[in-house]
Order: sequence, then C-alpha cells, then structure tokens
Amino acid sequence: MEYIAVLAPSVVVGLLFWFAMKAIFNADKSERQAEARAQEEAGFGIANPAGDGSTPAK
Repeated sequence: MEYIAVLAPSVVVGLLFWFAMKAIFNADKSERQAEARAQEEAGFGIANPAGDGSTPAK
C-alpha cells in the first residue's frame, strides 16, 4: 500500500503534464489549419517562406 502513496503524486503530475502538452499541440494544429484556410481564402495559396513575392514552383 505504501508503494501507491509514493508513486501516486508522480503519476498524477505526469498525467497533468501529458494532458497539458496534448492540449497545446492540438491548439497549435488547429491554429495552423485555420491559418492555412485563411490564406487559401485570401488567395495566397501556399505561403512563400522567402517573402520575396514570387510564386512557388509547381
């Protein structure tokens, strides 16, 4: 029984960390999808990382 008392805090903190990281990654994924949709609707298509105004090669 004492093993549970020793391991429980670490398990709980680990689960909280896992849920927090999962939420952060899901929010990031949703933000990237929303940004891609916004750029698509604005007519930019794929973002040009160079930023020089040229269109990407197809």
